Amino acid sequence: RVACVTATHCELGSWDEERWPSETMSEVREAELEESLAVLGVTEHHWLDYPDGGCAEVPTEEAAGRVAAIVEEVQPESVLTFGPEGMTGHPDHEAISSWATEAFRRMAAPGARLFYATKTPEYMERLGPVLGPVVFAPETPPITPRDELGIDFELPEDLLDLKMEALAAHRSQVEGLLAVFGPELFREDASAEWFVLAEMKL
Repeated sequence: RVACVTATHCELGSWDEERWPSETMSEVREAELEESLAVLGVTEHHWLDYPDGGCAEVPTEEAAGRVAAIVEEVQPESVLTFGPEGMTGHPDHEAISSWATEAFRRMAAPGARLFYATKTPEYMERLGPVLGPVVFAPETPPITPRDELGIDFELPEDLLDLKMEALAAHRSQVEGLLAVFGPELFREDASAEWFVLAEMKL
């Protein structure tokens, strides 16, 4: 069972006002995410409906409480989220990390594990100089040696194809990146999933 929890509708993210006017972005991004989840076969999805760019202003007690209710109902074996730095330094991502972490501590079942997304030194050596100035804020992303990872998953070609199809569904977000980096670099960036084990519920 996979449950996806989405904090905002990403309504402030238009980079092409002619194709995707800001006033329609919420509906566009909703449809893109639903299409992407369908590609992956994920049928359980929860919207938190918080304002894009405003998650840091949401009281942690309120947001963590809502996420905790989902954790209590789903009883996940693993919770995957951003680390405290939000991967890219985005304030929304940082807030989401704190909500998910608090929700995990409150409601996760014994034996459940909390994972934070990370990158590896090899990734940063290869792609950091290209992606870093565009994607990552200073002091990000987190970097973890491979022998310290909790999840180190290189996608086989069939799953990478599926992941690329799911990412392509987010047209209003990824077309700009594809134009800058090209399809080969974009695919290489998506070719692995790395997480550190942040906590285990005893």
